[in-house]
Amino acid sequence: MQPDESQYLQRIRLRSLNASTDISALARKVVEECKVIHPSKLAEVEHLLLYLQNRKKPSSKCKYLFKTYFPMNHFLVDFYMSNSQSFYFSNVYLSIYFYDWKHSVELATTLINILCFSSFSQFHGLITHYKIGALCMNIIEHELKKYDLWQDELEKKSKAFILFDPENQRLRKEHEKTLKKYQSLLVKQEQLLRVAFYLLLNLSEDTRTELKMRNKNIVHLLVKSLERDNEELLVLVVCFLKKLSIFLENKNDMAEMDTVKKLARLVSCEDEELMNITLRLLHNLSFDTGLHTKIVHVGLLRKLTDLLGDDTHKHIAMRIPYHISVDDKSKSMFAYTDCIPQLMQMVFEHGEERIDTELISFCINLAANKTNAQIICEGNGLKMLMKRALKLKDPLLMKMIRNISQHDGPLKQLFIDYVGYLAAQIKQEGDEEFVIECLGTMANLTIPVPNDNCSAEDDLILEVVIMIGTVSMDNSCAVVLAKSGIISALIELLNAQQEDDEFVCQIIYVFYQMVFHQATRDVIIKDTQAPAYLIDLMHDKNVEIRQVCDNTLDIIAEYDEEWGKKIQSEKFRWHNSQWLEMVESRQMEDAEPYLYGDEPGALEQPDLFYSTDGMMAPEPGLSPDFYSQFHSQNGDFNTW
Repeated sequence: MQPDESQYLQRIRLRSLNASTDISALARKVVEECKVIHPSKLAEVEHLLLYLQNRKKPSSKCKYLFKTYFPMNHFLVDFYMSNSQSFYFSNVYLSIYFYDWKHSVELATTLINILCFSSFSQFHGLITHYKIGALCMNIIEHELKKYDLWQDELEKKSKAFILFDPENQRLRKEHEKTLKKYQSLLVKQEQLLRVAFYLLLNLSEDTRTELKMRNKNIVHLLVKSLERDNEELLVLVVCFLKKLSIFLENKNDMAEMDTVKKLARLVSCEDEELMNITLRLLHNLSFDTGLHTKIVHVGLLRKLTDLLGDDTHKHIAMRIPYHISVDDKSKSMFAYTDCIPQLMQMVFEHGEERIDTELISFCINLAANKTNAQIICEGNGLKMLMKRALKLKDPLLMKMIRNISQHDGPLKQLFIDYVGYLAAQIKQEGDEEFVIECLGTMANLTIPVPNDNCSAEDDLILEVVIMIGTVSMDNSCAVVLAKSGIISALIELLNAQQEDDEFVCQIIYVFYQMVFHQATRDVIIKDTQAPAYLIDLMHDKNVEIRQVCDNTLDIIAEYDEEWGKKIQSEKFRWHNSQWLEMVESRQMEDAEPYLYGDEPGALEQPDLFYSTDGMMAPEPGLSPDFYSQFHSQNGDFNTW
């Protein structure tokens, strides 16, 4: 037996509700006079009254149904309150009101509007229980199919009108009548879609319900609705898509539906709310590599960078191209927009404050591209960046400068005036990250091999090499150098300047300092041929070069067995080269008469040099003391 609901129900007639009614004042009056409504529910009451005020009046058919069920009229608000806070929907209500929804768009809209209680989560269980959400999805799907049929019919009639007789007044009137009817139906349908999607959006607060919607293809229905022009509907649809886009499966569905292309037309629209929510949806989608590439392909990059000058949207608009700038293939596209000048202006507008992380991270990514770096350095760009970085000791800004310094060509020449300033930062104690970035910038400046005709560049690079030798004494700097690729650059420079003793000596001194630290020692020994170059330079005519080489090789031999053997062998050959040359010369002279085998028995071996086991027999009468008469040469004989 059903409980009597009349004891839990209080009806309030709103006779004064019209388009000019003060909703806030009316809501307060309702709460004051209705004792069963707690004052904390004032906002909910105001929301319901606002909904009733803006709701379209129902058709005559709908008005009749309202009168049969609601004795008060369509301005009646029923507040159902009970101790258990339950709200009962009767099966009769559902069977009557949802029976003929396919035959009347207005009826379906009004019926879904009645379920404005979906705004309150306590009613979601009952709405879900009666499968109203699933019914709404069926209604939406039906209306979208009907929309496609309308479109096809209108297109056929338009073609027929243009093809047969566009000047015929009768055909023109028929065409205008058809178009007017289509537009009227479109307005009604979009109102239905709006209330239906609104109900579904409210129900999707429960992730389990949202999953059921996803399984019934809610993403497809929403993306299909992006083709409309109704701004209220578009705001709701894009908001719903944004909520769904945080899940991988929904994001993949949106990618398959080519959502980015459909969103492109909404960027730079006049509606601020629609613009903002569209940018937020694009931001969610831009985390996907394929989708942020799609953003570039549909021509959105220029629109997004144009928004950097808009205070309302610039923060969210910056995040999308930032994701695009992570992709090396897309970095060059920014050179064809006004993005970089705008970013530089933002950087210099920060004054003494640290630059926003999002902004400087964006700049760091762009500076990794040579064309972008050239735009950044135009005018006094590099000078202003360097001045700011050195003054504020900003490691992120110096990282941007370091990215600029890595590009070959004229860009490196711009750093000539700043070598001394960078070297001074390295020698000073300070922020370790900032010092590392300064050191990395200096390391990039040694990469190009100087031309013989450019003495100024030679002097610059020599100063850099000397500075590297100095900072290599510090272990933390040595670690950075090991990762920077500077050792290979120094070997390349050594080959190019092998005739210049000053260059050679300073580069070898850098290696000497580096082999004291494990990080750089491992790179030198395992990843380069630097030890082989040092072995060759052991024979150099310059005494200082030979001495630094010798000391460096001693350290390498101590830590690497394989190189140790090679170094020991080479040192033996070097120290005993004259004696070995004499011995080899004498052997050649003694062997010369018998070179062609003319002497009888030349190929025969005398037995007295061999014992039965194939070894030389000891000569009788000689004691081991006999060998003590031989003295080692150059102190190396005892090593054997």
